[in-house]
This record gives sequence, C-alpha cells and structure tokens, in this order.
Amino acid sequence: MSNYGYLLLVEDEPVVQANNKKILERRGYVIRQAFTLAEARAVMAEKPPDAIILDIQLPDGCGLEFLNELRKKSKIPVMMLTAMGTPQDIIKGLETGGDDYLTKPYELTVFLMRVQALLRRAAIMPEALGIGNIRIDVASGKAYIDGADMNLQQKEVALLQQFIQQPEKMLPPEFLYEKVWGQKMMSGDENALKVAISKLRAKMTDSEYTIIASRGEGYCFERV
Repeated sequence: MSNYGYLLLVEDEPVVQANNKKILERRGYVIRQAFTLAEARAVMAEKPPDAIILDIQLPDGCGLEFLNELRKKSKIPVMMLTAMGTPQDIIKGLETGGDDYLTKPYELTVFLMRVQALLRRAAIMPEALGIGNIRIDVASGKAYIDGADMNLQQKEVALLQQFIQQPEKMLPPEFLYEKVWGQKMMSGDENALKVAISKLRAKMTDSEYTIIASRGEGYCFERV
C-alpha cells in the first residue's frame, strides 16, 4: 500500500478520470476508479478507500445521494468534483457531508493540492517523507538535503519519492517509468528515465544515499 493513501475516483467522464488518475499515481497514490455509483458501491464493499473524489452528476444517480448514504456509516473524507458550481450547489454539497468542493474546469495542480490537503486533514498522508539527511515536503513537492533545497524538477522529485519509500530495493526501470511518467515504458523511453536519474544523482552529492544502477536489473537507493 502507498504511503500516500488509497483513493476512489467516482467520475463518468473518461478524460477527467484518466487525467486525475495519472497525476495522482505519479505522486504515489493507489487509485481505484468507478464510472457509476453502482461501481463505487462495489468498491466500497470490497475495500473502503482512505478518501473519495466524487462527481455529482453520474449515469445511475446523484453523487449527493451516495454521499448521504456514506455519511450514515462512515467519515471517509470526500471531495466533490463537479461542474455544478453555484453557491447553492456548493453549500448543498458541503452540508450533505462533503469535506471539500472543487468545480470543473480546474487546474490539475490545484486538484492535486486539494487532495493532499484533504488527506492531511484526515491524518492519512504524512506532511513529509525522509531518509537519512534527505527530506521531501509533500505539499510543496520540494526536496532538501540538510535543509538546503535540492532544486529538483517534478519528475526528479517523483523518482526520489519512489526511492525513499523503497530503500535498498532493486527497482526495475519499467516500474519507475510507469510510476513517474504515468504510462507503460515503450521502446526508447528508458533513455528519458536514465537522464532523469542521472540529474537526480548529480544533485545528491551531499546526501547520505546514492542511486546504484545495475545493468539488466534496475536501480537501487543505497546508503553511501
């Protein structure tokens, strides 16, 4: 299970689902998808998530009805994600039991920050990840060595997160690429991974850890 949390996305628009899933998985979340309320109920019965991102207008009913059902038996954090954005809509969503309310269209970075804040309030997600003298501020996406900003790019931070969560373990290139780029690695894609890891390693000269490459196996985050 991810250190970040297990999320259920209840959304009937395929493009919205795909984009939200992609950005969240890049940050280490475990994602389940539901395109209808029936699918959402099935996921809930199988394994309740840490939080739910819930649309209101769904093919087989109203998300608010689902939320009302949920609140009778659970305090799982819920963020409403919908095109219904009048003040009355927002008030109704929050009064029904929503913990947050975001209207479409929205910026994916704003969506990510709102999800992180939702889980922090629910004490699901740590505010920071760290190992040795390395620390990542999860909310800002910044990484530090002994308090000094490493000045990492987004994909470098995402790679570092994967390594911190699984130190001393050989991670295959395919695994890292899929986690950071949000898609399966195809022919020629490994070069992009190699470049990103090379840049990350170069910024870790003052770290207590380094990244070891093993031909044909992958990469391992090891103590120097």
